[in-house]
Amino acid sequence: MLSGFLERVLPASQRRTPDELAQDLDLSVGDSRAKRSAFWTMLTLSSVIAAGGVLTDSTATVIGAMIIAPLSTPIMGIALDIVRQDRTGAVRTVVLGCLLVVGVGLLFSLVVPGGYDLLQNAQISGRTSPGIMDLVAALATGAAGAVGLARRDVAAVLPGVAIAISLVPPLVVAGVCLGEADLWQAAGALVLFLSNLLALVFAGMVVFAASGYGKPREHRNRQVARRAYLALGLLFAAVFVPLAANTAATVLITVWTNRVEDAAGRWLSEQPGSSVTSVQLVSRTMHVEVLVDESAPSTEDLLADLRGRIPAQFHVVVETTAGQRVDAGPVGG
Repeated sequence: MLSGFLERVLPASQRRTPDELAQDLDLSVGDSRAKRSAFWTMLTLSSVIAAGGVLTDSTATVIGAMIIAPLSTPIMGIALDIVRQDRTGAVRTVVLGCLLVVGVGLLFSLVVPGGYDLLQNAQISGRTSPGIMDLVAALATGAAGAVGLARRDVAAVLPGVAIAISLVPPLVVAGVCLGEADLWQAAGALVLFLSNLLALVFAGMVVFAASGYGKPREHRNRQVARRAYLALGLLFAAVFVPLAANTAATVLITVWTNRVEDAAGRWLSEQPGSSVTSVQLVSRTMHVEVLVDESAPSTEDLLADLRGRIPAQFHVVVETTAGQRVDAGPVGG
């Protein structure tokens, strides 16, 4: 049954030969000098384009950088190296490539104006708070990319894979955030990149092994394979923990802000024409913006309604369209 499924996904008549795949993924095979020249040139240009797109908050420009970025080639080369138990220098190329892209981001951070709020930029904020779904999407994207590389008839999907998997933009964002001394946001962008990298490697390993690109069983070095799998497992665990924690935090914040919004709606229900316009959690303070014709009612009822529904240490601040700002105090009293 499994062999039948694999034959449908990776039909033998459309599979690339091991030499063809190595020609595509191994920068040391064939005209290595020309390959490396093209790789570093395109990676540098894609980094500059991505940095320009990030700092101008241009989605189209960032997508263009994704399409031409060649970083997925050596990353998939790592997957092929693990399956074939070979060493081609793909890991070194990826590490140096990452340093180059982060360096470009650092350089471009010099043009960021003083006092600029990085989180106001959607290209930055969208890449500094990754969650579990980012990892799931990256795994599916990696599988699509590996299948596209292994099969001759679906190579057209690779530009779509390049758009779907985010490699160069989060590294640029990490560089920009490092340049602005925002280490927390830089760490978030690096976690996103690492999760995408590991997803590509893992999916590539599965597809390439299923395609028969690995060494024959009798020629495999089990110790080498064990070390590679252990390293990947540890890296996956190191990435999964912050992704899971961030996902849980995002869910909790959504639940708490919804509860505050509902309570504030009940609090204003006796004032005709009044409504809640927004609720935001900043640090441990719930900012409640309300539309009122008159002054806001006493916040004691609002705090009483929130007790037991959100953490007691949270503060509540009410801001009205009339310019009134009321610090209601902590929920726990």
